[in-house]
Amino acid sequence: MIVRPRRWLIAAALAVSVLGLAGCAAAPGEATPQNSTPRPGGTLRFAVSSDQGCLDPQQVASTDSIYAARQIVDSLTDQDPRTGAITPWLATSWDSSPDATSYTFTLREGVTFSDGTPLDSDAVKANLDRIPELGLRAQLPKAYLAGYVGTTVTSPTQFTVTFREPNVQFLQGTSTHSLGILSPASAVASEDERCAAVVGSGPFTVRDYAKNSSITLAKRPGYAWPPPGSDHQGEAYLDSVEFRIVPESGVRTGSLLSGEVDVIGTIGEQDETPLIDAGAQLLARPNPGLVLGLGLNLSKSVVADPAVREALSLAIDRQEVAGAIYPSQTRPATSVLASTTPSFADESALLGFDPAKAGSILDAAGWVPGPDGIRTKAGERLTIPVSYVSNFSTNKPALELVQQQAKVVGIDVQLLEVPIAQIAAQMQSGDFVANWANLTRADPDILRSSFSTVGANTYRFPDGPLEFLLAAQASEPDPAKRATLVRLAQDLMARDKYYLPVVELTTVLGAGADVHGIVFDAGSRVQLHSTWKSR
Repeated sequence: MIVRPRRWLIAAALAVSVLGLAGCAAAPGEATPQNSTPRPGGTLRFAVSSDQGCLDPQQVASTDSIYAARQIVDSLTDQDPRTGAITPWLATSWDSSPDATSYTFTLREGVTFSDGTPLDSDAVKANLDRIPELGLRAQLPKAYLAGYVGTTVTSPTQFTVTFREPNVQFLQGTSTHSLGILSPASAVASEDERCAAVVGSGPFTVRDYAKNSSITLAKRPGYAWPPPGSDHQGEAYLDSVEFRIVPESGVRTGSLLSGEVDVIGTIGEQDETPLIDAGAQLLARPNPGLVLGLGLNLSKSVVADPAVREALSLAIDRQEVAGAIYPSQTRPATSVLASTTPSFADESALLGFDPAKAGSILDAAGWVPGPDGIRTKAGERLTIPVSYVSNFSTNKPALELVQQQAKVVGIDVQLLEVPIAQIAAQMQSGDFVANWANLTRADPDILRSSFSTVGANTYRFPDGPLEFLLAAQASEPDPAKRATLVRLAQDLMARDKYYLPVVELTTVLGAGADVHGIVFDAGSRVQLHSTWKSR
């Protein structure tokens, strides 16, 4: 199928909630009415809660780090946030084989990296060839390239990517930051060198990076190749963007209210009222992909017990967690996939809240309440350690509420904070029982990259029916048949409680009234190419 460019307005396509601006309604996806005249110049000061310790778009998975990394690189394709359709960007057209084992792309001419190197077919090949060699931090792009055989260059603007077996999710993967294209020099650098600094073709370049303190990006002069549907086709309006690492939620909120920063991430429930009262904007978009929940290491006996998994799921009041901890836009999870993910299936009937039933299930399984209410069996205390990172200020209070809910039925949930730079290694080693997880992607193949027994198999799943469904959907070119397979996979996971969904993550930003043109993409990542400040 040949795909040709067509015009579409990102701002009008985004399904977001925008509040504030002295009661003036804004266009969906933007911070201000569209009749405002952009004002070039200035620095956007953006406070985030954490730093993954890496700038490389192909090696970051934390939202806070992706905010900066997304601005450095462009992607082969874009994805319409409203329809999910894949549209041109660096690639002007593409043709896929009927069995989805090969994709031939034609590149836009005249694109260069910020070091002056042309972005041509050889550069794309250098990126795709290097990704399978990367380590733990690159699990996302490696999953997108599952079964990668190689890239054949036929001209400076045309190349073909080949896979051993059908890979229907690859095309959507080309729209993500994880497959953003780096300069050949960056592609061949060591993993740690890439984390310290990378060169891309995006609207901003890295000016300075102080780990766990700040990331400063500078406008790239002459940038002229945003997606064809972007409402701004020139270089970025802003001169620079400064990301400040501010772990404390209250400090971030206070900094926005005082005018010390222009934008803040990770808005909690307690932040909404003071921000709205002060006339700040709240910009929000639900994240597609794997919902926030408890990932369970099935090699550990306590969570390998189906009765324990079922009881813990029944003990969790998802509505209470969503309403008490998160901004008002947040919804309780009704499946392992967020409702904004293609092929989502509502599994709420299998994810009920019933503490009495949870207790009965544990009774029948031989878990007996002890003197302090925590159950034991054959001398073993029913304790489930849950690892989490503090990249979101809502993580700990959400888990503390889950901890309280679990205690009611006799389950002792213990909270273990892990530095964000160490979480990938911990997951790979298997030295955990459960972790508080989510992963954003606007494609249901996020289930395969998270739970397949092939590859990392982080959660130590046994081979079985789920693996068959995950592999089958990844190779099914018929959209309707693929959707059926994805729905069956969600149903199986909900029934067997392999992953315990809790809430659907929603990206919510607080922004000053003078900030305009922040745009969310299909994965709820922000694009700052069109952003500007009115003072």
